[in-house]
Amino acid sequence: MPRQKFNKLGIISSIFVCLILIVVSLLIVINKQYVIDQISVWRYSPTIEINSLAERSGIDGYGKFLYLASQPSLDATQNFNDACDRVENITSILGCYSDYKIYIYDVTDVQLDGVREVTAAHEMLHAAYARMSIEEQADLNLLLEAEYGKLEANNEFSDRMAFYARTEPGQRDNELHSVIGTEVSNIDPELEAHYDKYFSDRQKVVALGAKYSSVFQKLEDRANELTAQLNALALSISNDSSEYDTDINTLNSDILSFNFRANNGGFSTMSQFYYERSVLYNRVTNLDAMRVGIVDDISRYNAILDEYNSNTSQLKKLYSSIDSTLAPVPSV
Repeated sequence: MPRQKFNKLGIISSIFVCLILIVVSLLIVINKQYVIDQISVWRYSPTIEINSLAERSGIDGYGKFLYLASQPSLDATQNFNDACDRVENITSILGCYSDYKIYIYDVTDVQLDGVREVTAAHEMLHAAYARMSIEEQADLNLLLEAEYGKLEANNEFSDRMAFYARTEPGQRDNELHSVIGTEVSNIDPELEAHYDKYFSDRQKVVALGAKYSSVFQKLEDRANELTAQLNALALSISNDSSEYDTDINTLNSDILSFNFRANNGGFSTMSQFYYERSVLYNRVTNLDAMRVGIVDDISRYNAILDEYNSNTSQLKKLYSSIDSTLAPVPSV
């Protein structure tokens, strides 16, 4: 009798274990991606720098989990270009989300502090979008498109979305999700609540984006100001020089005529002689002042041109620092 009781308990225990295994198996199947992500997190050892990117950009909670599950890497070698396919060479690629991994171009120019953090957050949001169901994406897309309607008048923003349309067909809302989440400060409260799952403070990454973007914007605005000044000065110098040359030729002719008349009794009175000579002297004085003014304008033009060239050089250097196509030559 005790033997039979033991067998019953064993059978019940076996059934219970089987049920647990079945439930666990079902949970694994249903949450396959989460399980894969969790294993990826366990297997990944982020560097201090990788963790710093998340902290500075405000990535937290589920966002931090997805960020680490994507095993982000910082790279400035040809490996980055191999991982991040380039469809057009007219714009810089700072990062990509490919094969469930995040790749970030390692921009080291101190003037562009924040660009890596914004890139990290941008790509993390791609990871988040990829894990949503079709229904979740559809609901979110409605909010994203409504937000885009407020931004469409911004030519720079609409041009950027046109670029994505050419290079990543069908990924418009996916890109909107990352761009709005990392670059737009004031958004619909419902959309803001969505991003709260991924950030402790989304304004951190928005501020970093505005910070490094302003470096380019200030230089470009100054370049436009200098260009306008150079164009205005060039026109003024050209017009004044043309007028000066014409007046000089006329004055030389009038002086020759005056001297001829003076040497050949062309003046009936000395008062007439002195009067006409004083008029010529005044014209000489005025033209000399005009010449000095033109020389000063040329000096100003050259000084502005020097600043413009310096400004352009700084812009080229900054754009070069974010150009991942210029991967350094590998060492032997």
